[in-house]
Amino acid sequence: MSKIKARLLVVDDDPDILLAAKMFLRQHIEIVHTEKNPQNIPALLKNDSYDVILLDMNFSRDATSGQEGFHWLNVILELDPAATVIFITGYGDIELAVQGIKEGATNFILKPWDNKKLLATLEASLRIRESKMELESLKSTQKVLIADQDQAYSNLTSISPAMNKVMKIAMKVAKTDANVLILGENGTGKEVVARAIHRASPRHDNVFISVDLGAITESLFESELFGYKKGAFTDAREDRAGRFEVAGKGTIFLDEIGNLSQNLQSKLLGVLQSRKVVRLGSSKEIPIDIRLICATNMPLYEMVRENKFRQDLLYRINTVEISIPPLRERLEDIEPLVDYYLDTYCKKYKIQKKRITAGTLKRLQKHNWPGNIRELQHAVERAVILSDSTILEPHDFFMDETGNKREDDFSPDNMNLEEVEKILIRKVIDKHGGNISRAAKELGLTRASLYRRIEKYGI
Repeated sequence: MSKIKARLLVVDDDPDILLAAKMFLRQHIEIVHTEKNPQNIPALLKNDSYDVILLDMNFSRDATSGQEGFHWLNVILELDPAATVIFITGYGDIELAVQGIKEGATNFILKPWDNKKLLATLEASLRIRESKMELESLKSTQKVLIADQDQAYSNLTSISPAMNKVMKIAMKVAKTDANVLILGENGTGKEVVARAIHRASPRHDNVFISVDLGAITESLFESELFGYKKGAFTDAREDRAGRFEVAGKGTIFLDEIGNLSQNLQSKLLGVLQSRKVVRLGSSKEIPIDIRLICATNMPLYEMVRENKFRQDLLYRINTVEISIPPLRERLEDIEPLVDYYLDTYCKKYKIQKKRITAGTLKRLQKHNWPGNIRELQHAVERAVILSDSTILEPHDFFMDETGNKREDDFSPDNMNLEEVEKILIRKVIDKHGGNISRAAKELGLTRASLYRRIEKYGI
């Protein structure tokens, strides 16, 4: 019979107990250490780690009260909060042993013990220890993943008074659990601000769940956000938590909230009012504890007047409202943003550090940037990849083709099909104030197709 791979420490001032424990347990446990003097516990834990510690409740100096056992339990848990401790106690001390479990012990055994019961108790405690370690590992992994994810959205490079005002409001509201509505054109950095609020909030050690409501179809809305039970629909082969449950104790960011239909607005409002979700296929209400941040590039107040957006939902989501100005209204931020992206992409592609000239900066500042920071980011990345020089000129950003001339001045005689399409897309996006959904509808494209063209042309 193979031994259980575990390290066990037995602490008792009775040599007979230690000998009996060691003789039996070494047949089943890989490593068994014994200790007569509890004063040596700190040194033992400093030099070694144990999966389970068997600890006597009463030592000779204090034979009946159990206080020494409680003292050494606290010492052990201070040194190793994940320690699994089993009290060794006499029949008359069962009440004390139960109290010990309340104070952090995992279990207790009575002496003289039954060997089968002792082994079963140890095996159960080892499983508890394993579960604790897995949970701690998951928590550590979650923190690393959260940090890595936040790093991708950590750029708040800004020197403009307009953005400084935005961040001042964001940092104030971050300390609370108030619902936040972030307004702004596409590409202005709404998710960056949302993540900054989360990082500065008391919930920062928990998850930030981002949901693009514009990308979720009406038929999938409830299953994605509220979850479902096995068998709720054809492909529901297992129970699954929705985004609201997954975001528990953390922050949920609902982007493109202006795209929701009236029907879905009602369902979302019900959840926000009750702070409970019901999975598809179930009638059980599940409480949720989340911080809500919403964002949109659509004119919600105008939509309320036109009965396209529920007024009660708007009041529910905008306890604090933050408006992010477009890049064309904060030209001071272009230089630090360009420097940041130059450094980022030169490192990413292992390219010699590049910089821009004063003339290039002026050209960049004259551009309208309908795609805002996202457009600037893509333009810098493209220039870093394609330019052979360490000094970037206006033509490296393709600005000399369209960005620095009035588009009305172009004639079809000196343009190819791609240039015409690029100009048309820009005009329609500008016409709708950066609203991708409306622009796509007018152009006769899907949102995904329009996004692909925006990527292609660096818009």
